[in-house]
Amino acid sequence: MASSEPAGQARAVVIGGGIGGLTAALALHLRGWRVTVLEKARELKPVGAGISLAPNAQRALDVVGLGDDIRSLAAWEGDGGLLTPRGRWLSRTDPRLAAERFGGPLVLLHRATLIDKLAAGLPAGAVRTGCAARLADPGDATRPARIVTGDDELTAELVVGADGIRSGVRAALFPGHPGAVYSGFTTWRVLVPPLGRSFAQHESWGPGRLWGTHPFADGTVYAYAAARAPEGAVAPGGDERTELRRRFGTWHDPIPAIVDAAEPGRILRHDVHHVAEPLPAFHQGRVALLGDAAHAMAPMLGQGGNQAIEDAVVLAHHAPAGAPPDLAGYTRVRQPRTTAVARKAMSVSRLNLLTNRPAIAVRNTVIRAAGVLGPAFLLRGMDGIADWRPPQPPYAARTHATGTDTEEYRT
Repeated sequence: MASSEPAGQARAVVIGGGIGGLTAALALHLRGWRVTVLEKARELKPVGAGISLAPNAQRALDVVGLGDDIRSLAAWEGDGGLLTPRGRWLSRTDPRLAAERFGGPLVLLHRATLIDKLAAGLPAGAVRTGCAARLADPGDATRPARIVTGDDELTAELVVGADGIRSGVRAALFPGHPGAVYSGFTTWRVLVPPLGRSFAQHESWGPGRLWGTHPFADGTVYAYAAARAPEGAVAPGGDERTELRRRFGTWHDPIPAIVDAAEPGRILRHDVHHVAEPLPAFHQGRVALLGDAAHAMAPMLGQGGNQAIEDAVVLAHHAPAGAPPDLAGYTRVRQPRTTAVARKAMSVSRLNLLTNRPAIAVRNTVIRAAGVLGPAFLLRGMDGIADWRPPQPPYAARTHATGTDTEEYRT
């Protein structure tokens, strides 16, 4: 989508073309900024098979006009819940209750689908792929920030560091910070064609391991797994399907069938790292950090990408066109929330991946007892997370499925 760039229009440079970076670019573009996205990869090809978007992220996407498009992809219907490796129910979930409690359904979709929708809203030429970037000077109130790309140099009134877990922008701003550290477990992600039969969407917990199976709207099955493992470990010979068979091949249906259907070369395995020590701030000079660059977290709440999307629209809210961005205000609002969510995600991961069998027995007994009180009781764990609302009413989509939202931002 082409647009004119008025003379003297303030420039924002986004380093990183992932979900958080593109959301920030689109939100800032809609605020009146001239936006440039610098992505070091040769194409906008996201790492990871799928992403789950909770109602908090969907409301943030309303701000940039994509909320309804995302809700139309909701596919989770019917039974679901938490199982043991043998297929015994620990608790059941009702997606209708979750939608009622938090204002919308959980939507699982291809990361590439979301990337394409975000990029399509940007002006032609705004995204530069194959363009590695380095922050040379964060700038201050009297001078712009400087970014070096190969032999070229850009200046900007605002720079957004959205360059992921190993963020070079974060290291430049806070060289004494330890950065992301290993969380103690590794993950696998896989997509397989429709199985041709129904199954209950589930997450299953075993000693030091878990597995999740969910469908996309097109019937494709998305599965993910996690297990405690030494950092940097890989399957012998790189055969991750055999490794999954070893770890999950005796678990309940349809897990073995999914492992068998997976293409060995398309199984993604990544160690999980997180920012354990919060940063001093999410900004310095004219530079703001967001997403994994600011607060990489364990995936157990499914909130990593969701929090990056929240960051993006809140940053745009604090960066009105024609005025200096209030980056201190952005830090003040976002840092407490994301720190709390990240800590909760790490606590949940420890609970999910227990290895001590007596502790597992106690955990499962507590979960079953909570389930007796009903699904609504179990949903309380997402209170204060999935019910978040953006600080601004949608300015790209004035109405959406849950009505126009004008409530103040809540931490």
